[in-house]
Amino acid sequence: MTEIVEGVFAGRVAALARAITWIENEDARGLSALDALYPRTGRAYRIGISGPPGAGKSTLVDALTAHLLDRGTTVGIIAVDPTSPFTGGALLGDRVRMRDIGTRDGVFIRSMATRGGLGGLSRTAPSVAAAMDSFGFDYVVFETVGVGQSELDIADAADTTVIVLVPESGDSIQAMKAGLMEIGEVFVVNKADRDGADMTVQEIASMLGLKAQAGWSPPVLRTVASTGEGVAELAQAIDAHREFLAARGLLAERRRAHFVAQVREIVVAELEKDLYARLGAGAELGSFVGDVSKGHRSPYAIARDVLDGVARDRRP
Repeated sequence: MTEIVEGVFAGRVAALARAITWIENEDARGLSALDALYPRTGRAYRIGISGPPGAGKSTLVDALTAHLLDRGTTVGIIAVDPTSPFTGGALLGDRVRMRDIGTRDGVFIRSMATRGGLGGLSRTAPSVAAAMDSFGFDYVVFETVGVGQSELDIADAADTTVIVLVPESGDSIQAMKAGLMEIGEVFVVNKADRDGADMTVQEIASMLGLKAQAGWSPPVLRTVASTGEGVAELAQAIDAHREFLAARGLLAERRRAHFVAQVREIVVAELEKDLYARLGAGAELGSFVGDVSKGHRSPYAIARDVLDGVARDRRP
């Protein structure tokens, strides 16, 4: 483990890949590695790219990354995919759709499975981002799995969240239903060479006008990621949001809130593991429930019985 950590600090890609595998699998070596890696974090700026399936997120990430590389910066990409039911790994492998940048220097692409995560990211994605940060990347880009109406974890991981929509699909309404309008700092209407792009831009701008602003007005941009059109403007908007956060001391505050959320999620997960370990087996939880085919006690009353039993078990 020490050799891998030293390799990450030395900029060896193979060491970073091994560390990420350990972290993603929540291997004990990965958790120990994180203890050494986190003190070296804080440099990388984290960009979240989210939106519904088919919006062209992977193509936009490819084009944005190429632009950032051309500026002389380095980029780590975390592409989150649905989980394979057979291997537990990433089902699609978004790196296949990022062939233009995959062989360039200064970029590292990692496909990750959601592994049961329902918020568009894997639970370990923020820690993988920390490993990339400690490696020395200037940017870490999250690309979420296509989001639905509750998958908003990206807001607790990215410094700037970019919402990608497309015209002619009702995406603006879906974005409002999904809560994406609340978390987005930059909005992009991709595939803007299609009919209806102007109307979609107007709809999104109108919806954003109803939001209470805290000094930042989210821009609504047009891009055609396949040709690179509008990508430079997107990078400028991200830079502007970064400067806005830094000037008001909000970047450190946001990162602290994100870290608290990550710690809270880990605490809850560990408590859940401990709870079921004390119960012994899943079937034993069923013994608390009994017959539910007719009138029975509420789930809250039964849950209290379970927790009371665990509390008694903890007493000396």
